[in-house]
Amino acid sequence: METVIGKVSDYFAHVGVMALELEADLAVGDTIHIKGHTTDLTQVVDSMQIEHQDVQTAKAGDSIGIKVKERVRKGDTIYKVTP
Repeated sequence: METVIGKVSDYFAHVGVMALELEADLAVGDTIHIKGHTTDLTQVVDSMQIEHQDVQTAKAGDSIGIKVKERVRKGDTIYKVTP
């Protein structure tokens, strides 16, 4: 099952990090699926940051950065995958 947790608000190619504002809680170790016009990426969240500080969990309303394995685009939808 997949639940929408936000949209990509920015992507920083030089560090491979996407920025987003969460609509639901997320934790390191969760699996996310990023889907867009040309994007289709599923990965485990290895690390995330709030204001350049590493965090293990984030809640709805937080603006976070997540390192991603492939390029994503502004406006891509991010889903949390639950078994």
